[in-house]
Amino acid sequence: MRFSFDAELWVWEARRDDSWVFVTLPADASAEIRDRTGGTRRGFGSVRVQVTIGSSAWRTSVFPDGASGCYVLPLKRAVRRAEGLDAGDVATVSVELVDI
Repeated sequence: MRFSFDAELWVWEARRDDSWVFVTLPADASAEIRDRTGGTRRGFGSVRVQVTIGSSAWRTSVFPDGASGCYVLPLKRAVRRAEGLDAGDVATVSVELVDI
């Protein structure tokens, strides 16, 4: 299962000093991930994914966000640098579930 969407990069306020940057998955994609993964989630409710942004591809996890009800995807600094992205920018993101 693969989802592609445009999303704005944002900084996690609780960890602003550490520069944790995320994108929020759309509500419909988040709902489908919850439906498909049911009991296969890992620590903190995370779900393993393969992500592509521009020419960068990597495996990581998405995490449920209680405030929005959606999953959030952390974007590591190396990817942001390689793709010329920073908080406030909009990126086209492709997320594919793995290990389900």
